[in-house]
Amino acid sequence: MAGKKVLIVYAHQEPTSLNGSLKKVAEDELSRQGCTVTVSDLYSMNFEPRATRKDITGACSNPEFFSYGVEAYEAYKKRSLARDIIDEQKKVQEADLVIFQFPLYWFSVPAILKGWMDRVLCQGFAFDIPGFYDSGFLKGKLGLLSLTTGSTAEMYTKAGVSGDFRYFLWPLQHGTLHFCGFKVLAPQISFAPEYASEEERKGMVASWAQRLKTIWTEEPINCTPPWYFGQ
Repeated sequence: MAGKKVLIVYAHQEPTSLNGSLKKVAEDELSRQGCTVTVSDLYSMNFEPRATRKDITGACSNPEFFSYGVEAYEAYKKRSLARDIIDEQKKVQEADLVIFQFPLYWFSVPAILKGWMDRVLCQGFAFDIPGFYDSGFLKGKLGLLSLTTGSTAEMYTKAGVSGDFRYFLWPLQHGTLHFCGFKVLAPQISFAPEYASEEERKGMVASWAQRLKTIWTEEPINCTPPWYFGQ
């Protein structure tokens, strides 16, 4: 939709991968709609995933004992966080929709994307206590996970060997995005591209592009335990 701003946080090393194609088609389709699209390509940015003392540019509030969460909170308030964190926070702040594009690693995000979440979504910026879940500071924004898996769709069912795919979405969609106030749109899961034919992979990209045409009319999921684990 014209005038909307989208941030794609992209975590894959290979531009010609399926993740690369999904990122590119999202960029193309959303730009075509008149959206402003920004991409944080974490690997090519050589994004630092480690949460360390270096993230605080000024003096620590407690030089005797280093607590990352406390110091990041204080540094956020004093505008003394590291430049790369501030840059990403600005992109998030401006976005109406944040899309995370990544391959599933161990039922979770790759380390570089986990580090982005650890460092960028700090207290004071994304949430406070109180000020989380429905009162999280990023409320009014949409969040969406677009991911690829190694295992097949059959393996990610309640009766499958990996359990329902919704189980692994709980810490990411609920514990991270919803915690920070995001309204969560249904995930886009491209199952087992490595075992798919070229034709099927093209279909995965096409169905994502098709969905994005009407993304602004979608209702968020009901991000509560029953969505993930049943009644």
